[in-house]
Amino acid sequence: MRVFVTGASGWIGSAVVPELIGAGHQVTGLARTEASAAALAAAGAEVHRGTLDDLDTLASAAAASDGVIHLAFKHDLAFTGNYQGAADADRCAIETFGAALAGSARPFVIASGTLGLAPGRVATEHDGHGLGGASPRAANAQLTLSFADHGVRASVVRLPPTVHGDGDNGFLATLVAIAREKGVSGYPGDGSNRWPATHRIDAAHLFRLALEHAPAGSVLHAIADDGVPVRTIAEIIGRHLHLPVVAVPADAAGEHFGWLAGYLAADSPASSTLTRDLLGWQPTQPGLLDDLDKGHYYDVR
Repeated sequence: MRVFVTGASGWIGSAVVPELIGAGHQVTGLARTEASAAALAAAGAEVHRGTLDDLDTLASAAAASDGVIHLAFKHDLAFTGNYQGAADADRCAIETFGAALAGSARPFVIASGTLGLAPGRVATEHDGHGLGGASPRAANAQLTLSFADHGVRASVVRLPPTVHGDGDNGFLATLVAIAREKGVSGYPGDGSNRWPATHRIDAAHLFRLALEHAPAGSVLHAIADDGVPVRTIAEIIGRHLHLPVVAVPADAAGEHFGWLAGYLAADSPASSTLTRDLLGWQPTQPGLLDDLDKGHYYDVR
C-alpha cells in the first residue's frame, strides 16, 4: 500500500514508519519542519511538507494514498493550556481525511487513548462508545468510527498512557526527573492504582495490523501490561537512582508531582484480549518493568 502517515517523525510514528516499510508498504510522512523531513527521508519514507492546519494538503495526500494512519496531535498546544484548541485541530484533520477517503473502502487508522475509560476496573475495547462530548479526543475517535458508515475502513487504536522504550520522554521520564529533583521516588496514596503500558515497537506493529486487516468500525487496544501498580514503578526508579521510596499523601500530590499528579493517581487498567483475538497481535518487546530495569530511563543525555 501507499500509506500516508501524520506524526510520522514522532515517538510512535518513528516506529510505525519502519514497521510499514519493513512490511513492503510505501510510506509518505507529513513533515512540518526540516528536521522531521530529514528524519523521514533517512528512514526511507517520502516527505509531504505541511501541518495539521493545511487541510487542502492533507486531503490531497489522503486522496493519493491507499490508506491513512493519523498519529499527529498538537501536544505543544495542549500542554500549554489549550487542549481544546489541539482537539479542534485534530477534529478538522479527521473530518478532512474522512471526506477524502469516503466510498473508497480504504483504511483510516487513528490513535486515541485508554486513560479514564473505566476508572477502577479493567477497560476493554467495548468501553467508551457513545461518549460523545465526554472528552474531545473521545468524540474525535467516535467521529472516526462513524466513517465506517461512509465506505471507509476506519479503526481506532487506543494507546495506554505510557508507550515506553529507549528515548521515551513522556510520563515515566517525567517521573524519573521528579524523583531526582525531590530526592525521593514517590507514589500517590498507597500506590495500588494500576498503570497500563506497551512498548513502542509493539504499538507500531498493531498500527500496521490495523491498517492491513482491521474491519471497519474496529476499536483496538495496544495494551501489553494491563496495569502495573504505581508503587512497583516507584520502587524500580528508587532502586536505580538509589533513592528512598515514599508514599505521597493525596493532599500533597499536586505539589510533589505537578501536572503529572492527576494522571498518576488514576486507577485505569485496560486489556487487549479482544484485539489479540481479532488481529493476532502479540507483544514481543520487554514489558514496562523489564524496560524500566534496563537503565536507559536513568541516563543523563
